[in-house]
Amino acid sequence: MQTSWRKGSKVCDTILGRKLGMTQVWSDDDRLVPVTVIQAGPCVVTQVKTTDKEGYEAIQIGFDPIVKKNKINKPTEGHFKKSETAPTKVVREVRVASGADYALGQEITVERFAETGKVDVSGISKGKGFAGVIKRHNFSGGPGGHGAHFHRAPGSVGQCATPSRVFKGLRLPGHMGVDKVTVKNLEVVKVDSTQHLLLVKGAVPGGKGALVSVRCT
Repeated sequence: MQTSWRKGSKVCDTILGRKLGMTQVWSDDDRLVPVTVIQAGPCVVTQVKTTDKEGYEAIQIGFDPIVKKNKINKPTEGHFKKSETAPTKVVREVRVASGADYALGQEITVERFAETGKVDVSGISKGKGFAGVIKRHNFSGGPGGHGAHFHRAPGSVGQCATPSRVFKGLRLPGHMGVDKVTVKNLEVVKVDSTQHLLLVKGAVPGGKGALVSVRCT
């Protein structure tokens, strides 16, 4: 069953993929365009949720089939057996306008995104470890001269006698990265349906091999 393309709607088609890296291509007007190459799909519909049964409309899609059968436990095997699909390493739930537009076992490919010009890409950002306030929150820091004793410290963080405490949410040094980041309105430069490749202009979150989700805008 093929789903009709709902371009411009709030609920858009979503596909899972992996970031392969960055390269550059020539545009039609002879400009060099930096692009990120994403192996998008194919994904398979493993579960359909409807308002009558679950209370909302959504589908569950699977990506990256599991090759080694000994990596599949009994609950996972039973879940995929209901949809008569091969078990996958990644399973994500996606909200849709109507679950009736989808069927169990339906394949979602990158060919769907050939008709749209912009996409939103979500992923987990690279981990930077423990970082100070200048790197983590873009603080300006103190004077850089030899006479100064305040260079990269966060400065005063507490309050006076009232309320005599540090407010919650204060920007301080700490772990940086490994956050879910969404880059919106990335231009689709090329779609290669034979190799399941999607080329988008600019950078997307994560390192090489990172899992990303692509949604039409």
